[in-house]
Amino acid sequence: MSAVAEATGLSAHTLRYYERAGLMLTPVERGPSTHREFSDADIAWVVFLTRLRSTSMPIAQVREYVELVRAGNATTADRLELLQTHRITVQAQLKEMAKALEAIDYKIALYQKEVAK
Repeated sequence: MSAVAEATGLSAHTLRYYERAGLMLTPVERGPSTHREFSDADIAWVVFLTRLRSTSMPIAQVREYVELVRAGNATTADRLELLQTHRITVQAQLKEMAKALEAIDYKIALYQKEVAK
């Protein structure tokens, strides 16, 4: 668990939450010592989940996406639509962040002029 936490940048608590919340594609295997044994595919999936969450995708929407993936290729169009819709949301967030950054840069420039006097 700690190696996976380090590899993904997530805490063990978050990894356990993803598992309990049913966000993993398949159950995480357990070794003879009952420790979780994440496969490379599990780790790749966790990294993708992290990307979705970093874009503020709500857990309910992540869960919907996971369920669609589990349902197989018949849901490809639905997954595409979900991700395209979320992409629009992310683009809007990026525009707002760019405006906020411009405001911050403006203030920094003002303060730098003041300090340089």
